[in-house]
Amino acid sequence: MAKAVERDHIDAFLDEIQGELPPHLDLSVEAAVERIMGLSRRLKRMMEETLAERDLSWGEWKLLGILLHQGEPHRASPGKLAEHLDLSSGAMTNRIDRLEAAALIRRLPDPNDRRGVQVELTAAGEKVYRQSTAAQAHKEALIASALNEREREQLNTLLRRVMIAFEAKERRG
Repeated sequence: MAKAVERDHIDAFLDEIQGELPPHLDLSVEAAVERIMGLSRRLKRMMEETLAERDLSWGEWKLLGILLHQGEPHRASPGKLAEHLDLSSGAMTNRIDRLEAAALIRRLPDPNDRRGVQVELTAAGEKVYRQSTAAQAHKEALIASALNEREREQLNTLLRRVMIAFEAKERRG
């Protein structure tokens, strides 16, 4: 006996509204988009919970990660950080102030510019970044438990193809 196809709330939703949709609408596209958006919301909510447990915002976590990935000595100028994060200098200053108050980063004089400063990741900042990343990876392991290795590779291949199409469209304008 063949196993019945499992259904989720997206299937039920599309069944409910099918008669209300334009006849040319491809329900398989709508279903895929709804699932991607739903998964995105759930992953974002999980990440926000992970960061809230460590009193961090998404932007602060990103800043710590940028500093960590700079390599030793884990420093960058506020201008470079603002450029990386696409922030104004004022918004960058506020973010740096908050992380410095939490002792996750520190400001140091720029050895090459007497007027400038460098932002450096502290050991505490590295620890909270690594802990939050590990905690989130543990939560995201749900993806691995729902799919086998071959299915994960297929999913990544398909999602990559869709991402490349969107990126190409954005470049064309």
